[in-house]
Order: sequence, then C-alpha cells, then structure tokens
Amino acid sequence: MPLIEVKNATKIYKMGEEQFYALNDVSFSIEEGEFVAIMGASGSGKSTCMNMLGTLDEPTSGEYYLDGVDVLALTSDRLSYIRNNKIGFVFQGFNLIARTSAIDNVAMPMIYKGIPEKERYEKAREALKIVGLEAKENNMPSQMSGGQQQRVAIARAIVNDAPLILADEPTGNLDTKTSIDVMQFFVNLNEKYGKTVVLVTHEPDIAAYCKRILKFKDGKIISDLPKEEWLKTRNAET
Repeated sequence: MPLIEVKNATKIYKMGEEQFYALNDVSFSIEEGEFVAIMGASGSGKSTCMNMLGTLDEPTSGEYYLDGVDVLALTSDRLSYIRNNKIGFVFQGFNLIARTSAIDNVAMPMIYKGIPEKERYEKAREALKIVGLEAKENNMPSQMSGGQQQRVAIARAIVNDAPLILADEPTGNLDTKTSIDVMQFFVNLNEKYGKTVVLVTHEPDIAAYCKRILKFKDGKIISDLPKEEWLKTRNAET
C-alpha cells in the first residue's frame, strides 16, 4: 500500500464566470521511504498539490489516501490529528515563534498531544541534535541565521516522528551554500531515518537532491521520472 495515493484529483477555482483548473485530473502514488520533488513554474499546480497532500486544502473532485486512509472522508478533528501525527511541515518562511527559544519552538507540536513537559524537552533536544543545533537550544530565532532557523523548523517537523515530511520551497529564502547544507539534512532524514520526503521547488539544483521528480504544468503532471532519467532529460534540454 502506498503511503500517498492520489486519484483523479481536480481543483477548480471560479473567478466570475471563468473556471481555473489548479489541478486537472492528477493521479500519482508515493511509496514509503521515497524522496520526491514536485517541480513547476508559478501557477503550475505544485503548491495546490502540496496543500492537498498536507490536508490544508481538498480537491474539488477525486480521491486522496494517506497511509490507506481516505483523507477526504475525515472529520476536522481527525484531520488535525493527521497533521500533528502523520505529517511534518517545513515552509519557506520558517514559521518560528519570534520570542520563543529554539527548543520551545521544536517542543510546541507535542503540547497538543499532551506529552509531559520532561518528555517534550527530551524529544526536542534529540530533534535539535539530529539537525546539529543542540548548542543553540536557548537561542531565539533573531539570534540565528536563516539556515539555522530552517534547521529548527526541520527539527520541529520531525519531533513527533511523523512518517511524512512536506517541505514547501524550503531553500527559497537561503543562499546557495546554506541551501546545500539544508538539503543534506533532508537527504539524511530520508536515507538514515527512513522519512518519506516530498519537496516543492522550482530550482533544478534543489530537485537534483531528490530521487524522483514530478513535473507539473497547467495543473497536470507532464513527467514523472527517477532522478537519473530526469537528469538525462535536463542535460539534453540544456
């Protein structure tokens, strides 16, 4: 059973009498342990797809199964449970609480699970250690670089041991060197810790870290290739 299965997903936005297909009959599956890039230009449908995978939006029609569960049939309470236990989110803008230490930012998701304080901080420290920031646990976001803030965000995403990590343009606010450092942490999460990682990017150099590339255009998937084949296609185009 795939971890993610999307069947004939269509997302329609109405603007007056006009209809805009953000997704147009999209179907794909992702197995547990894959590392997948979703690529495409602005307006291609990649962000709409990511929002659907994260249960932040739902298609106008079609089906979405996460770990065998029909997501579109779930109640709002059950969806909240899925977001907090099955999915770890990493965003372009870090989304850290400004006047809160790194360790408190990482521990935050566990409050909603009712995990005792001592255990929360033990797990948060372990997550910060995985991303190499155990020495920065008491630092505020303003006392850290952009790359360090994004690593705190990654620690927060993995602290509940969610099997799926969704990263939306995670290097979009970072310079080239810092982007490389951050991507190495995603590679490590996938290869060492077995996390399934789905990453939205418009940058080919970032997609090259992934093992499979889904390319969107005009709301449709126009290619779905393993990295080796995608690289050959990319090199032929350039």
